[in-house]
Amino acid sequence: MNESSITRPLDLLNRSLEARVLVKLKGGRELRGKLKGFDLHMNLILDEAEEVIDKNNNKLVGTVIVRGDNVILLSPAIKTETE
Repeated sequence: MNESSITRPLDLLNRSLEARVLVKLKGGRELRGKLKGFDLHMNLILDEAEEVIDKNNNKLVGTVIVRGDNVILLSPAIKTETE
């Protein structure tokens, strides 16, 4: 699957499984972690997650489930064809 074949949000999420993503939440919180799974409501499972406090501080939180209606933005890492 190349980038031009990504036409729906779920295509991009599928492509981002097992990759590190940045998730911005309501209330200004940010999480960064490995995307392990998601559903149609955009509930997310993040592994090795950390809360981004500021540029120099992160708080390790481990494995978390993020409720989809709290997600404002998800920035995925795009895998190349060789990955």
